Amino acid sequence: MDPMSVVDVIRAPLSETLTRLSAALAGGIPHYGLADLSTNCSYAPFQVHGESPGAPGSAITTAEVAALRALVPPGKSWQGRARMAGVEVPVLALASEITEPAALLVLLRTEDTPVPEEHLAPAQALWNVQTAHREGLRTEAMPGTLAASRAAAAARAMALAELGDAYGAALNALLGVLRDRGLGDSNARTRAVEFAVTALAELRSQGELDQALVEERAGDSFARLADSLRVILRARGVRLDLGTPGAEEGADRLLPGDVVNLASAVVRAVVHASLEDQGHGPDGRRVSRIHVGWKVGAAELRATVRDDGPGTLSRNALAAHRVFERLAPLGGRFELDAVPDWGTTVTVEVPLTPPDTPRQGPLTGLGARELEVLGQLARGRRNRDIAQELHISESTVKFHVAKLFDKLGVSSRGEAAALAHEWGAI
Repeated sequence: MDPMSVVDVIRAPLSETLTRLSAALAGGIPHYGLADLSTNCSYAPFQVHGESPGAPGSAITTAEVAALRALVPPGKSWQGRARMAGVEVPVLALASEITEPAALLVLLRTEDTPVPEEHLAPAQALWNVQTAHREGLRTEAMPGTLAASRAAAAARAMALAELGDAYGAALNALLGVLRDRGLGDSNARTRAVEFAVTALAELRSQGELDQALVEERAGDSFARLADSLRVILRARGVRLDLGTPGAEEGADRLLPGDVVNLASAVVRAVVHASLEDQGHGPDGRRVSRIHVGWKVGAAELRATVRDDGPGTLSRNALAAHRVFERLAPLGGRFELDAVPDWGTTVTVEVPLTPPDTPRQGPLTGLGARELEVLGQLARGRRNRDIAQELHISESTVKFHVAKLFDKLGVSSRGEAAALAHEWGAI
């Protein structure tokens, strides 16, 4: 396998991953379709590329691919015949050991001849690399990926709801007619009833399976976050206190994958900022203990990070750790309460569902020149440097800075710079 094909797959937009995977694997493993079932991809946990092996209009289902999980150990492969789109065909299934449960890639093969090891090993390695790459995108909660994930999740939920309504209404109507005792031919009616009941059960099962792929229990996601924080803090000798959510805090609530991934990434970023950007206080105080907790409300996930440090954490430090940038795609927000000599508390709120209307940014009321000055200010430039860059007088810069403070409701250049970072003014 050409090493550049691996790079090509990794660099692919999420919507093109299967297309490029298919192209990279085609030389050693002839196939006409791929199916990808990956719980660490909230953008689209189940994707299909290529031709369907079944009748025209048929499609491979999540349940058919999920049924192969029992046959493929993590990090291994399985070859044989399996039912896809309602027909039995030769397949090769690759299970990555990077995630739990294992991400599964199924190739619909053109022949039954076993794939030789010389082609099987590179294919397995490529699938592991791709799964690790997606796991990195998930845990880091990159803004572009989050935006795409939220849009895809909304579209998928709408499609499922519409399909459920349509099929549910049709099948319920069919059941109503077939259960009418005024109809003849009881044997035909009985068989039709059984068919309709089975179809309704499969539809419900499909919806539940999709939900399981894109949602996670709040308590499980918090435990996963706690494990990652222990690694960060253990080497620094910092104590970790956990406000583990219970039933009252929504531990059993199922939350969208992009929401818990974002909350976890932001909490880790805040912890890093707390440790790296406060240093020592005047009395030598430094962070020795960090408390982390979260609670699921009616419409949002609220995470809290509290330290016992010098209380000097700033919005600029959080901006440098991309807190604003990560929260923006999902409409998240945070509050910073830093009390000198007492410590810092950062509270993060992430909506559980997309906002009904786009969030209006504080920069919408600024003029073109004010945006230019704000962009320069956010880069740490002094008034004299801004004046030279924009070819205006220093007094004019001071005037614009004063107007910016007034319009943005801030009292310092640091706060203005933080808003500029958060809303993409640079």
